[in-house]
Amino acid sequence: MRKEPTWRIPVGLLGLLLGLAMYGLVVARYVPGLIGNWPALTQAMVYLILGLVWLLPLGRFLTWMETGRWSPRTD
Repeated sequence: MRKEPTWRIPVGLLGLLLGLAMYGLVVARYVPGLIGNWPALTQAMVYLILGLVWLLPLGRFLTWMETGRWSPRTD
């Protein structure tokens, strides 16, 4: 457990918010034009997948914010 604050946490939080905002804008701008004529249930599945896909790199990103390494320690 660290005892001192680190710059990675506020920078990481701002980066995460900026990245999510950009991802959301890209999805909101381009996906409706691609899938707008698809059946509603298919569109819902696409949006569900896109809503969860941003979680994939989150574990490594949070590990970096806490430890400064991109992968968890495997000692």
